[in-house]
Amino acid sequence: MTVFEDLLHRNMLGVFNEREESLRLPQLAALYAPDARFADHDGVAVGLDAINEKIRALHARTPGFVFAPGPFHEVQDLATIEWSYGPAGADPVVNGTDVAIIRDGRISALYVYLR
Repeated sequence: MTVFEDLLHRNMLGVFNEREESLRLPQLAALYAPDARFADHDGVAVGLDAINEKIRALHARTPGFVFAPGPFHEVQDLATIEWSYGPAGADPVVNGTDVAIIRDGRISALYVYLR
């Protein structure tokens, strides 16, 4: 596993899958630049507090859902990881791809595509 692949897996499993905020926040701070940008179909969040709020809202809308990682690709400072999301132990409800720009070992921007 490459450094970038590890970073995106930790983001998916330790940040976006983590429903306990006291466990999620330290991971978020470790993996993201303080001024990171997160963009999805619902809009843009800038900074750790705003990104955490997006995650909190996602969890509120989707109790019991989990992310599962899929194929990963990287080139230079750009990395992508495909994922599925749905109730634990059931077929996914949605699939998507995260596209991350990584600077100095941290995510500086994360764009989410739904498929």
